Amino acid sequence: MYKLENYITGKWISGNGEGQLLFNAVTGEPVALATTKGLDFKNILEYGRNIGGPGLHRMTFHQRGNMLKALALYLRNHLDKFYKISYQTGATKADSWVDIEGGIGNLFANASLRRKFPDEIFCIDGDSHNLSKNNTFMGTHILVPKEGVAIHINAFNFPVWGMLEKIAVNLLAGMPCIVKPATVTSYLTEAVVKEIIASKILPEGSLQLICGSAGDLLNYVTSQDVVTFTGSASTGLMLKKTPAILDNNVPFNMEADSLNCIVLGEDVTPDKPEWEIFVKEVRKEMTLKAGQRCTGVRRIFVPANRMEDMWKAIAASLAQTTIGNPLNEKVRMGSLAGRGQKSEVRGQIEKLLASSQIVYGSLDSVQVIDADADKGAFMSPVLLMNEKPFEAKEAHEVEAFGPVSTIMPYKTTEEVIALSKLGKGSLVTTIVTADHVTAKQYVLGAASHHGRILVLNNECAKENTGHGSPLPLLVHGGPGRAGGGEEMGGLRGVKHYLQRTALQGSPTTITAITNVYQQNANGKDPGKHPFKKYFEELEIGDQVITEKRAITSEDIDRFADLSGDHFYAHIKTTDFTGTMFEQQVAHGYFIMSIAAGLFVDSYEKNPVLLNYGIDELRFTKPVYPGAEIHIRFTCKEKLPNDKRVVEKPEDLKRGDDIDKGIVKWLVEFFDETNEITGVAIILTMVARKG
Repeated sequence: MYKLENYITGKWISGNGEGQLLFNAVTGEPVALATTKGLDFKNILEYGRNIGGPGLHRMTFHQRGNMLKALALYLRNHLDKFYKISYQTGATKADSWVDIEGGIGNLFANASLRRKFPDEIFCIDGDSHNLSKNNTFMGTHILVPKEGVAIHINAFNFPVWGMLEKIAVNLLAGMPCIVKPATVTSYLTEAVVKEIIASKILPEGSLQLICGSAGDLLNYVTSQDVVTFTGSASTGLMLKKTPAILDNNVPFNMEADSLNCIVLGEDVTPDKPEWEIFVKEVRKEMTLKAGQRCTGVRRIFVPANRMEDMWKAIAASLAQTTIGNPLNEKVRMGSLAGRGQKSEVRGQIEKLLASSQIVYGSLDSVQVIDADADKGAFMSPVLLMNEKPFEAKEAHEVEAFGPVSTIMPYKTTEEVIALSKLGKGSLVTTIVTADHVTAKQYVLGAASHHGRILVLNNECAKENTGHGSPLPLLVHGGPGRAGGGEEMGGLRGVKHYLQRTALQGSPTTITAITNVYQQNANGKDPGKHPFKKYFEELEIGDQVITEKRAITSEDIDRFADLSGDHFYAHIKTTDFTGTMFEQQVAHGYFIMSIAAGLFVDSYEKNPVLLNYGIDELRFTKPVYPGAEIHIRFTCKEKLPNDKRVVEKPEDLKRGDDIDKGIVKWLVEFFDETNEITGVAIILTMVARKG
């Protein structure tokens, strides 16, 4: 019998003893043994901190992001192997696609976030703040990687996605990790980690794997570590109370199974497209992964006068779902992860039956294709009905983690909002409605108790990602029973693994520390016009102060004629009584154009390839005829710009082969009184010298 290996301290090691026997969920045959007996968990943590941490800390955000991209591309070459093993967990091809390719897609998504960060080992977080009258003292926030290890304790339902969606974020942040998958499906996680380690893309020590019990691992955590947990609320609460976690104030991010719900809006009738959309969404959520998803629909709320029509429609749809061996192309729903899971789900249904009745499905029998129902962990979808949801609370308190859901009636939108909250916090809720007033009322009323809300109707039905699909750029988590934490969420998710520190000092000092020019810091003499410098030659703080340009009434008139902007404030014959202006005022965009004319060195070709955009443009003081404008132009920040990767040479666009970077410039507009009249961030694309 194959014994799963643990990847720890740079080696593949099997635990001692026989361990836990793992089974093929479809055939019931043994697959592997998993054990962590004999492992030194304290040493494993120290290895991650001392070997994995420094290697990642030396890398910039852009290097880490490109590392994730390379890993995603590498794993795509091994899909066939992963799918073959995934079938043993009871997953169909569609189930496996979500788990495997969805997980790899998460790597790609987080890799793209590198463009939101500087090419540094740290970053500034948020706006900077002037803290003094004379502009000599300021404050900002910086983010640096924590110096511990991220410990990921994952659920059995997504052995690939559950790992990759978490490690993508901590690796981008520069923090090593230990992955502890749920043992029952850990053989698939092990197969993926085998390929990750074989790729040699990650620095040594940045990823370790434990297949089996976590032992006393959490007893050795420190204040620099982070623990994440995905699974049942009861297990999560037990782990959260570990003395070392409490004593050291270790961040504990929990994403727990919850009683998610879907609502049919009062406006939806059987003749509307939203009716069928609702039925299909419920069927999908009950049968995808055999209902074993933390985001699965557990509660179905329908207007009381639509109850019978709707439960019959759902039942008819479920009856079309073929169950059996996921290798058979006719099968649309596989098995649960194991017979133990099947027994647990049946036990939970028995509790729900105290206040509900089965209107579709059976606890005792299931018809399967190309499989033995007794040997595999197969189960029929079960639709229950609870006719008194405010009186009978089991449906709001008991979760059957399988193809099980309970349909319940409501009378008004206010009432269904209250019902949704009886779940005491969930990961997601969906409302299917074409009425925007109803949608707004439900969203604002229910948002406090749900981590994500999907408003589903015919407008977005074809392209929506679905009730049960968390997305890399949006938070995944929820309040209360759902754990009170959040995963992913784009930049928000990365920041969970970074330490935020307030930084105070003079603008010049903060500029030197952060390598981002801070307004009012001392500038540098660039030696020559900055536009004549290649990307590598430019230095943060390179600064040009331009000549002055007088603004005339004729200039303003000509710009109005050229642009077509004849707003009353730009017309000199306007009666300015009761307005915010004293006289004819220059267009803000005219002053911006004047600024470009003053700071751009335009007489010969130079390394500046193009103007990439304008950010944070503000006009802070009116400019009247007779004013004299000059510009202070400063190199604020430099960002890499990766070459575009294409599969076919003919897909390359003009300029794709040029090695270049993005430069942000602080542009400050001053008048003859030396007061600032405007400010902007100009972005240019600048060639590298090579």
